[in-house]
Amino acid sequence: MSPEPGLPPEGLPVETELPDRVGVLVLGGGLAGAAALLSAAQAGAYAVLLEKADTVGGSTVRSAGLSAFAGTDEQAEQGITDSVDLLREDILTTGGRVNDPALVDLYCERQLDTYRWLKGLGVRYGHIHAASGQSVPRSHPSDTTAMLRALFTAAGRLGARLVTGAGVRRLLREGGRVVGVEVERGGGRREVRADAVVLATGGFSRDRDMLARFAPLMKEALLAGGGENRGDGLLMAWQLGAGMRDLPYVKGTYGIYHEPHPGEDGTGILAVYKGAIAVNRAGHRFVDESIPYKALGDASLAQPTARTWQVFDARTMAETNDEVPIYDFGDRLRAGMLETAGTIEELAVRLGTEPGVLEATVAEYNDRIARGEPDLFGRVHLVGGVGERRRIETPPFYAQLSGTVVLATYCGVTVDRAMRVLDVFGEPIPRLYAAGELVGGFHGAGYMTGTSIGKSAVFGRVAGASAAAEESELEW
Repeated sequence: MSPEPGLPPEGLPVETELPDRVGVLVLGGGLAGAAALLSAAQAGAYAVLLEKADTVGGSTVRSAGLSAFAGTDEQAEQGITDSVDLLREDILTTGGRVNDPALVDLYCERQLDTYRWLKGLGVRYGHIHAASGQSVPRSHPSDTTAMLRALFTAAGRLGARLVTGAGVRRLLREGGRVVGVEVERGGGRREVRADAVVLATGGFSRDRDMLARFAPLMKEALLAGGGENRGDGLLMAWQLGAGMRDLPYVKGTYGIYHEPHPGEDGTGILAVYKGAIAVNRAGHRFVDESIPYKALGDASLAQPTARTWQVFDARTMAETNDEVPIYDFGDRLRAGMLETAGTIEELAVRLGTEPGVLEATVAEYNDRIARGEPDLFGRVHLVGGVGERRRIETPPFYAQLSGTVVLATYCGVTVDRAMRVLDVFGEPIPRLYAAGELVGGFHGAGYMTGTSIGKSAVFGRVAGASAAAEESELEW
């Protein structure tokens, strides 16, 4: 994969020294942390963010940068009809209806004003397209690095500060309430006191031991996500008795290149959503390619070698989009990550599939489309409920050997609508809040594209404002 991305601290409101006491202490420098920091500062709190790494950005700068919003200006400009009710239904359906309805409702209620809040800070969105779990196009692409810079800069103007290279070891609690953290920095340890703490430390996608404990089906998956995403915040909250949700639903993302490669930006590609089919190493299809890419990941991991091919033609290649990494097929071709051939027969030789199998698979797929017959695996659309199947017949032909990667874990602590962390009995742990990837309950058993970036902004903003409302003796 490419070198670890991150937003360097130059030009941001960075302090070199740890403070003794703050109003709101935010842990984690991805989008959830940035939104919480700015929101707390806007509410009048002295807010400081601690980031374990030397750069900020976390998983946010490794993502495809897609936000799931409904009712936006960009949708209207493209003639896309969407609604909050449809957004809610899609999230619940994709999540297998084991989501926490209160969190889904909160997201739906706050997503549009959060979208406007971000645009007011200078965030810009590109061409809207459909993606996994969406019944209408609502994936809003953005430059996540520019987004984070905008939020941190705005927070800095209000007096908020960042401290990098500050790894938090433990939450401090006195009299039943959280009062700060223990920080490890420069070979020493010290305490930072706070009126409230917001956990925005991400998941545990980089910790194979935690994945083995909670998601053993991911043993053949590649690992990515934020470089420091090792479950620190989740474990610290767990020590204080925090409840947990969605741990059984940790899944990998389909479409990543099958081995580390300098051309892999960490997101993979999803040619299947633009017209490709997925076949195993023998050349057989094995899944309805329109299902959410987390479910595609499960299906691919179940195949021999846990690696499968995305096979497509020139028509799909023509849909390449360098604005959206998962659809940037042209970049993969230039990087030498695709096999190419003038015929399906030649492609089969290059892929090493069993004799005649890939040819028969493509022929049957094309014939059923031409005859208007049902697909063998139930595929009706290209992705979710959008786009009609189309034949793979226009040369040249392409294929990428694809694996499944754990980019994010999307499970974790239980929270209420104020983003207060709840203990195992459903009672708030006083003055402890959470936002972003380590929050459980929102996604449920599945993941709709764009809700990770979306919820980081929405829930981070709520957490920051709620934390800032805690009673404080600190004058600022």
